[in-house]
Amino acid sequence: MNSVALVKCKSSVGKALQEGLEHIGGFGVLDSPVLIKPNICTISDDTGYSVTQVEVVKALVELLLQTDEDLSIKIVESDSQSKFAEEAFEKFGYKRLCDDMKDSGFDVRTVDLSKDPLMELQFVGDYFENPELPETVLNAGYFISVAVPKTHYLSFITGALKNLFGILPRKDQAYYHSKIDEVIVDLARIIRPNLCIIDARIGVEGWNGPKTRRLDAYIVGHGAVSVDATMARIMGFEPEQIRHIMDSHDYDLGTIDPTVLGESIESIAVNFKPPR
Repeated sequence: MNSVALVKCKSSVGKALQEGLEHIGGFGVLDSPVLIKPNICTISDDTGYSVTQVEVVKALVELLLQTDEDLSIKIVESDSQSKFAEEAFEKFGYKRLCDDMKDSGFDVRTVDLSKDPLMELQFVGDYFENPELPETVLNAGYFISVAVPKTHYLSFITGALKNLFGILPRKDQAYYHSKIDEVIVDLARIIRPNLCIIDARIGVEGWNGPKTRRLDAYIVGHGAVSVDATMARIMGFEPEQIRHIMDSHDYDLGTIDPTVLGESIESIAVNFKPPR
């Protein structure tokens, strides 16, 4: 939980992710279904880097299946104001990835969480009280958040923690915007991701741009707070500036001062412009 791998993008995505996993001791205990939550925030990726690249999820799926070929893997996303999940799965290559995996005999599929049955969870948090959430999420055996480093006008940055916002099934997700930090913290407490990956080859200023910053790196860790705190520093910020990181820190989801293995933060860091 308190170690994070920072890996330069040298050759293939798979080799970089494997190197990152080796630094942090591997996946840990895997259990089906494995849920992978990419950041698919829009149907119109104006920068080409605002949505998690399918090649990263493909490389991750291959590493998971090399570990246990019998795993059931579900790539999950909900509808939102800027997209329908099914359309986005098709456009960004996730449907094709799953079809190819199915043809090879593996159980890999997409799940539109906005169409998933809901289950009531006994939980009292900073925002939610006994929320109804997608059954697939609440029955996860292992959860992986795969995000992109971006600034965000509401949450300051968007990384592994903010990516969890996309599991909320209602399309008008702006309903939660006035309390977005509390919502993110509650979701992190409920889901407690087992692994977090930031595809930091290219970062984005703004949730959908327009400006991009080249970082040429991946961040890999088991603690969502540890990963996002490292991401924040690479972007030229401090974790203390970001409320949902600091509030999540109080719930044993990692540390704001993790041990960084591999590359140094200083060798990767690029100063992003703070969000307005």
